[in-house]
Parts: sequence; structure tokens; C-alpha cells
Amino acid sequence: MTFDVLITDALVVNADGRFRADVGVTNGVVTAVFAAREADGHDAARIVDAAGRVLIPGGVDAHCHVAQVTGRHRSLDTFETASVAALHGGTTTIIDFGIPSDAQETPLAAVQRKLSLIDGARCAVALHGSVVDWDETIPGQLQWMGDQGIRSVKLYTTNRGTTMADDTTIVKVMKEMVRLRGLTYIHCEHDAIIEDRISVCTDARLNDIAHLHMTRPALSEVASVQEMLALAKYTGAPIYLVHQSTPEAVRAVHEARSQGQIVYSEVCPHYLCFDESVYSGDTPEKYACCPPMRPRHSVDALVEMLARGQVDVVSSDHSCYNLEQKRITDDVRFMPHGLPGVETRMAATFTTLVTQKGASIERFVDVFSAGPARINGLPTKGRVAVGMDADLVLFDPDESRRVDGASLHMGTDHSPFDGMDLCGWPSLVVSAGTVVLEDGRFFDPGPVGGFLGREPVRS
Repeated sequence: MTFDVLITDALVVNADGRFRADVGVTNGVVTAVFAAREADGHDAARIVDAAGRVLIPGGVDAHCHVAQVTGRHRSLDTFETASVAALHGGTTTIIDFGIPSDAQETPLAAVQRKLSLIDGARCAVALHGSVVDWDETIPGQLQWMGDQGIRSVKLYTTNRGTTMADDTTIVKVMKEMVRLRGLTYIHCEHDAIIEDRISVCTDARLNDIAHLHMTRPALSEVASVQEMLALAKYTGAPIYLVHQSTPEAVRAVHEARSQGQIVYSEVCPHYLCFDESVYSGDTPEKYACCPPMRPRHSVDALVEMLARGQVDVVSSDHSCYNLEQKRITDDVRFMPHGLPGVETRMAATFTTLVTQKGASIERFVDVFSAGPARINGLPTKGRVAVGMDADLVLFDPDESRRVDGASLHMGTDHSPFDGMDLCGWPSLVVSAGTVVLEDGRFFDPGPVGGFLGREPVRS
């Protein structure tokens, strides 16, 4: 047997176990898995001696905002820069959002705009849709998306006047997604609470970035999560709650699941690493995101729940703004919110979950790759096994690197993790069967990524 790539003597770690093996790749697919060193004598165009390093499935980042336009704000990356950054960080599949940029753009037009931009991608790209206002054309638009393999739709419960959907729209979209066997993604923050808190803080001249956490309290997230769980129970809709930042919100999801609801909980690396004290530091604008960072006791509890298996996915919520954009104003009502993170997701999550918390690498693989692939209808992703896509990441769990945001590849000039020493950086990345990263050298595969359709949600 002849392979395009043969990785020998690797410690293969999937979400459900580990074993020492040689892994052969042909035409973008894993075509053989031997016991370690049993592949000796087989030919390959490229042979990599893993020497016992860890080999995991390529990461699936289920929550990225690439080339995003929201009101006055435009993120700085393209699908080329975002996918190159993803590959440098061990992520071989990203899922982006087609979100209407203004009231005139329909959900279908927003998705088609994103589809027209994907050509430059260096890795696989799937899409979520988004609905802001309901009208009689929405079912047909959602049907078109589903027919193309766009199986999820995002709804916002806040951001009045831009992306927020009202309760009537949310219920109607949930019902349509049940019909289409799709998944409803929801950004949960209670708009009335946030609007009032922003008003109170503005009157008290506390609406600058140093007080971001005061304008968007934990209660606003928990209240919205509870409401969305109730609507999902009423409609029977499977839901996915993005970037949960409080243990109370995760606990509510866990309880709903124990009662039979299909509901998933996502957290982001920045909510696992930082607490609200960052807003009193020298560069609080680096941490402008919604929801904001929470108190240290909440961060610790969130990490504990992740380690125990009460969180399904760790995604980046990648949004690429630079410091100039962040510093246009200090008023939290008008600055762009969102953090660059697609490149640091692997290392930040691994360091927090495995290096510091002591959870297993299997648990890490589940939230980094296997879980997001399974939940989002990507059956050939998220596992190192014969017949699966040859998206592979080799790394030394003990290797540490210091983050320098300016030298990363995300199209911005900073990272929230600047100056931190993180473990879990890839030494080799294979994407669609091609070696794209090895020992710090990037081998540009060209615009080979393209759109990836997804299967219906499993009930």
C-alpha cells in the first residue's frame, strides 16, 4: 500500500480513547491505521516520525465571524487570513455566520454573500444562517439554506436595532428548524436588563470599557437562557447556546438536558482564562466582548464544569478587530465587541483544561473537535479512524510557547492572550490530506477550502 502521508509511532487520541499507531493517508482520507511501527515497509510520499507525540483529529471551530459587517463595524479578516490562522492553530474546519448586515439584507442574501467570499479559504468552511425579523418569505429562505447543507440558524436576544430577534420571530424560527431538522443557535442576553443597565451606567458616567462587566450582568445571561430553554421546550426545537460565560447558565442547560431536551452548551477560551479584573488593567479594550468576563469564582466554576463534561463545545467566537478600531471610542455602546481567537483556541483550551486542570486529552478532543463535528452534522470530521477525513494535528503536550499577538496570523495586531505561556500548539497539521504546517513552516495549499454542507441534526 502506498500513502500520500504516513505518520508513524503516534499516540492517537480520540474522544473515546487512545492507542499507539501508524496512520496512513490517501486522497484526503485516512486509509489505514496500523499498530505502532507496523507500517514499516509501506511506501509514502511523505513520512513523518511522530516519536510518540500526540495525534488528534483536526479542530472544528463551530463559532467564527469572518469578514463580518455589523452596522458601522467591519472585521478585518478574509476567509484566506482566517483559515490560515485556523490551520496554524490546529483547526481544520470553521463554521461561519451569514448574518444580515442591515435591515435591508435578507437572511438568504447574507448567506449568499458569505458563500461568494469563501473561495479564498485554505480549510473547509461551513455556514450558519441568521434571522432578525420574521416575514412570510423566511420559511422559503430557510428551506433553501437547508437544501444547501446550512443546517443551523443563529438568533440574538439582544443588540436592539441591529441583530436582535423578538420572541415571536424566535418561536417561528424554532418551529421551522424543527421542520427542517436543523439546529437553532442562540446568543442569550436579556435585552431589557442590558438596556436598563447601560442607561444607568451612562447616567453615572460608568459606560466606558473599564465598566463593561457592569453593563451586561450575569443575570441578563441566565434570565435569557432560561427563557430560551422554555421556548425550545414549547416548540421541541434542538438548541445550541453560544459563548456561555456563567456556571448558572451551563447548569440550566445541563438540567434541561436531564429532562429530555436536546440542548448544547458552548464556552469560549477567554471565559475560561480571564476574569473581570482585566477591565481594570492597562488594556481593557483587548477584552471588549459580549458577554463580558465574569468574577473569578465564576471562571473557576466554569472550568470545573467543562472538565466534568457539562459543556459540549469550546469555540473561539472569533471576531477580528484591531486596537485602532477598539480605541475609536471608550463608550461601550459604540465600540466593536469581539475577540480574535481562531488561532489560539487549541492552545488556550488545552492549557486551561489539561495542563492546569488535569483533565484528560480525550476530554479536550471532545470539546475541540469531536463534539462540534457531531453536533453540527459533520460525520467525517472529529475522529482519527479509517474512512474519516485526513484532518490531523500532531503536537507535544509539554511544549510551551509565549503568545505574541502581533506575530500571529489573524489579521489583527493583538491577542487577548498576549504574553501568556500556553501549551498545546501544533507541530504538524494535515488538512484534507495535505501537510500544511510542520515545525513552524507553513505550506500554503492555496484556495482549496470551499463550502462544506452538513447533515440534518440528529434527534
